[in-house]
Amino acid sequence: MSATEATANVGVVGLAVMGSNLARNLASRDGNTVAIYNRSRGRTDALVAEHPEAGFVPATTVAEFAASLQRPRTAIIMVKAGAPTDAVIDELVAVFEPGDIIVDGGNAQFADTIRRERAVRETGIDFVGCGISGSEEGALNGPSLMPGGSVQSYETLGPLLTSIAAVAEGEPCVTHVGTDGAGHFVKMVHNGIEYADMQLIAEAYDLIRHGTGRTPAEIAEVFAEWNRGELESYLIEITAEVLRQVDTDTGLPLVDVVLDRAGAKGTGAWTVQTALDLGVPVSGIAEAVFARSVSSRPEQRAAARTLPGPDGFTVDDPEAFVEDVRRSLYASKIIAYSQGFDAIVAGAEHYGWDIRKGDIAAIWRGGCIIRAQFLGRITEAYADDPALVSLLTAPYFATAVADAQDSWRRVVVAATTGGVPAPAFSSSLAYYDSLRAERLPAALVQGQRDFFGAHTYGRIDRPGTFHTRWSGDRSEERVDGA
Repeated sequence: MSATEATANVGVVGLAVMGSNLARNLASRDGNTVAIYNRSRGRTDALVAEHPEAGFVPATTVAEFAASLQRPRTAIIMVKAGAPTDAVIDELVAVFEPGDIIVDGGNAQFADTIRRERAVRETGIDFVGCGISGSEEGALNGPSLMPGGSVQSYETLGPLLTSIAAVAEGEPCVTHVGTDGAGHFVKMVHNGIEYADMQLIAEAYDLIRHGTGRTPAEIAEVFAEWNRGELESYLIEITAEVLRQVDTDTGLPLVDVVLDRAGAKGTGAWTVQTALDLGVPVSGIAEAVFARSVSSRPEQRAAARTLPGPDGFTVDDPEAFVEDVRRSLYASKIIAYSQGFDAIVAGAEHYGWDIRKGDIAAIWRGGCIIRAQFLGRITEAYADDPALVSLLTAPYFATAVADAQDSWRRVVVAATTGGVPAPAFSSSLAYYDSLRAERLPAALVQGQRDFFGAHTYGRIDRPGTFHTRWSGDRSEERVDGA
């Protein structure tokens, strides 16, 4: 088949593992013919040779790729974020026409997506930033998809994306998130929640191991049991698998052989930085990001090993402690998702996106890394009250955290007295207590700010903005002009 004939209804640019698997997913759906292009021709040839059943239409140049696509053309680019993405967009814009659609399925920074959408829109071509979660397996078998872009572009893309998305409880895990950068914004927050979820699970494992002396294989069975209850999720499932794995070279548990330095690709940090800009506390996510940073400071860690601390701890009732950890994990997980959705709400308000929070929870139920039974509860919470100010105030979650809080406090105390770092557990509990506190020491902070910088303050007993003349007679003046 000649690549210059317009025979394909969709194309994929960038054929690394994610792009190749997404192309295979598209090709496996009835009615799709998929054009493929990669700067390195070897990958294109290899994919065609390895999967002749896919009926791919290969192209050797961007122009040939464009010519192989039926109008209006739809191309999904799966290349490295940053300059490589910009370069591919420029190449496609040069050969595409008004009405065509370019979809960026990479892990782009949402601000870059806003910029790109604005620039491409001027050419009459639609640009869509689409978050894709599910890693290599999801790309092949059904990911969770978070497309942004115009309503018009989604009318074309919707059926195509629905055909390849994961399905949860009979519903495809895809929705039109909002305009311009909304899709990549939501994917960024998804990844931030993922950081927190993984760190919480790691802390749960570490506490059980230190407190009970159980082996990784024994703890794997704990996680397998948890995966049959309210904590059921992909991450809990794979945790059990990782803890069961034995290293073939040493015979040791693999988790004891893997270097304890966690990598990061930036999306967790983006979430925290963006939340700071929006004034939204995401302390659980932040501590997860910082925990990875601490793990990657070998010189500091080596130097600090001589510092004093407790000799560890052993619990009197291992079964009760494990149950306390389970409850603490669930409560802290609720905090992570609550903070993540707070960030989504703030982003939607700031950038003018109409993001339906319940729909986001629904499309995360399948295909993505944080897929979990728990997400159905979030969907229900927002269905019952679309204006919910915090997930923690939804009846189900309020009850769940209330039931867990005694266990949560015991676990944080045990971690502290035993010298076992549990930053995500601890910060999540502190956030919970901060929200429920009748008074916060922020009153003192604001007093300090007024003392050294005349930053003013409000009062609890009357409206207005006030300042104390700290360097003068310390009388108070009202400074809001009233």
